[in-house]
Amino acid sequence: MELRRFIRILLRRWWLVAAPVLVVLAHLVVTYRTPPTTYQVVMRFAAGTTPAGLSVDYDRYYAWLTSEYIANGLADIARTRLFAERVAARLMEEGLQVDAGAVQGAIATDNAQSIMVVYLTWPDPQQAVMVAQAVATELIKNGAAYFPQIPRPEEVGPMVRLLDEPIPVPVPPGLRAQMLGPAIRLALALGVGVGLALVWHYLDPTVREEAELEAMGVRVLARIPRSKT
Repeated sequence: MELRRFIRILLRRWWLVAAPVLVVLAHLVVTYRTPPTTYQVVMRFAAGTTPAGLSVDYDRYYAWLTSEYIANGLADIARTRLFAERVAARLMEEGLQVDAGAVQGAIATDNAQSIMVVYLTWPDPQQAVMVAQAVATELIKNGAAYFPQIPRPEEVGPMVRLLDEPIPVPVPPGLRAQMLGPAIRLALALGVGVGLALVWHYLDPTVREEAELEAMGVRVLARIPRSKT
């Protein structure tokens, strides 16, 4: 099917193409609600420990190098399911029941040399503080236990130090978050309208063009032009 013929079919039944779009658009106007505001907590941690087998005064280069490895490793560990489950367990002890999957999806991390950064996004500001505190407690008290290179993590002590108190900051929904859902619905409605127009054209026995007669093996002898009046 040529593109021009395809366009003619859609223009001939434009009302059928537009009907689903108008219905969905009217439904969106009536039911649309702005996405809720979320809250983000940013926490920075200073990482470091004394390298095993070396004295503090031996060579401080290795201590700084180790701190970068720790910050990098904990940044990856904080995004794992195991870490989220342990944070959820700490929240359970405080009376807040949270799914571990929600905790894992809310955490994003980064690190710059010896500094580890945790970004926590949560819909409720009070719960955001509780979850952030549980994340910080797990990193400080149990950070060494995630490294198999440390045989006795209880002897190492805290591997990170919290530098920022967890303060939730409101993050309004962006334009993309507000428009993505309605745009997808309108696109699906348009696809449904185009499909209905094509199905109607397929089932319609009316002959409207010479090419349709020629496709059936009927010879066209003459053509009566459409009157402008």
